[in-house]
Amino acid sequence: MLEVLTGTGLAASAGLNAYIPLLTMGLLARYTDLIDLPGGWTWLGNGWVLAILAVLLAVEVVADKVPVVDHVNDVVQTVVRPTAGGLAFGAGSSAETVTVSDPGSFFSSHEWVPVVTGVLIALGVHLLKSAARPVINATTAGVGAPVASTAEDATSVLMSVVAILLPVLVLLFLVGLVAFVFWFRRRRSDRREQRRAARAAGFRV
Repeated sequence: MLEVLTGTGLAASAGLNAYIPLLTMGLLARYTDLIDLPGGWTWLGNGWVLAILAVLLAVEVVADKVPVVDHVNDVVQTVVRPTAGGLAFGAGSSAETVTVSDPGSFFSSHEWVPVVTGVLIALGVHLLKSAARPVINATTAGVGAPVASTAEDATSVLMSVVAILLPVLVLLFLVGLVAFVFWFRRRRSDRREQRRAARAAGFRV
């Protein structure tokens, strides 16, 4: 099951930032012995691929911290992040890492399954991020956008590293994600109630 946790952590990371988990895997595979990518994924460690991912990451980091621009970026990333999640899950769950010595044993007969799984996980995290950001922007007059984005980037980096080195800790992230979903839904419900109360008060006046 460590393969599943590694892939899940990397795909969830891609849902926050498409390029961080791919760049993390590529750098670790190229410059360390912490991860050994399978034959079909060795391109992630190519120098040109790493350079392109670094440039795309820089653009993403800047765009995601500017109110309004971050919304446009999220629309574009609706395709990019799930795609990256599929690649990250497929590569991560099939790679030999310091914690996974028998990669591919879980998905040996269905190679497409990890990619589709990664797409769905990254899409779910991306949709939650995209729904939360307008609320954060509205309640903080846009000031919260760079703070939230920085926190998301930091979480994406941490989750990518943890997924490769200590995949069991991915379970903590999943618990935190579920807790955030419940909090976010309650927050949205409270805001709707406040708007209804404000409209009702206006009508009475």
